[in-house]
Amino acid sequence: MKVAFFSTKSYDKEYFTKFNTDNVHELTFFEVPLNEQTAVLTIGFEAICVFVNDIINRETIKIIKQNGISLIALRCAGFNNVDLKAAHENQIKVVRVPAYSPESVAEHAAALILTLNRKTHKAYNRVREGNFSIENLTGFNLFAKTVGVIGTGLIGKAFCKIMLGFGCKVLAYDIKESSDLVAKGVVYKSLDDILNESDILSLHCPLTPETAHVIDANAISKMKDGVMIINTSRGALIQAKDAIEGLKNGKIGYLGIDVYEQEADLFFQDLSESVILDDVIARLISFPNVLITGHLGFFTKEAVEEIATITLNNLTSFENNRELVNEVKS
Repeated sequence: MKVAFFSTKSYDKEYFTKFNTDNVHELTFFEVPLNEQTAVLTIGFEAICVFVNDIINRETIKIIKQNGISLIALRCAGFNNVDLKAAHENQIKVVRVPAYSPESVAEHAAALILTLNRKTHKAYNRVREGNFSIENLTGFNLFAKTVGVIGTGLIGKAFCKIMLGFGCKVLAYDIKESSDLVAKGVVYKSLDDILNESDILSLHCPLTPETAHVIDANAISKMKDGVMIINTSRGALIQAKDAIEGLKNGKIGYLGIDVYEQEADLFFQDLSESVILDDVIARLISFPNVLITGHLGFFTKEAVEEIATITLNNLTSFENNRELVNEVKS
């Protein structure tokens, strides 16, 4: 099957080529993202493979349909960047990788918490400059703190178990409770209760119309003073401008984000010699109590191997008219 990959990096080429056993698929890698302007590159292909910041809207789908594309393969779990209704209307199937390594993202969320709390990144920089002072590097014990988790899917579950291991009191909010987590001591509560009671709040829910900007000025106002907010899910779960106000007035004591609503023009690129034109993220970067990682949470060896394997299996299943177990339906 001839497949066009978009938004590719060196690791995409490495892992997909490695696991494309016997070259069963003909893979072509494009570094550019897929959108209305680049959709012309899909001519001559049967399927496309896309990532989180590719824009597969109605117009893009119209173009790729005309070019002969019959399958959109997402090499990620989220699918909010795909117009599923338009894909269905154009008889284009959509598949994804629903779970690759929940632990990779959950562990990264824990790393953000520990780094922000114990300020290890600042200590590292000080020591490299010969400064062994620990002034202003005071942290706090995670033990016995209340951790609120919004979303207890596979990643949220893995995160809850990590926090329980630290001896935290874990509260959770989801439309469906996990009996496994309840048995381990996680307490499900209302969203308002989670916001009111949490010392640390971690987001692990998908981006939907209902969850968009779930953390806004109103939600922040209900939180404890000095709360820590962690987001390793989708950038648009947080209204960034409201978070900035919360940081300025001290309501938010720590903010750790691996995702950002306008990340498509920033993340996965080396902009070290460029002027950052996004004033919102520039302001966020300026805070000493904000830690931003550029969509790094998924990026472990185990996760990338699983992403490649499942995506290639999705392609093979489609080509051989087998059941698409990972199909996303409108």
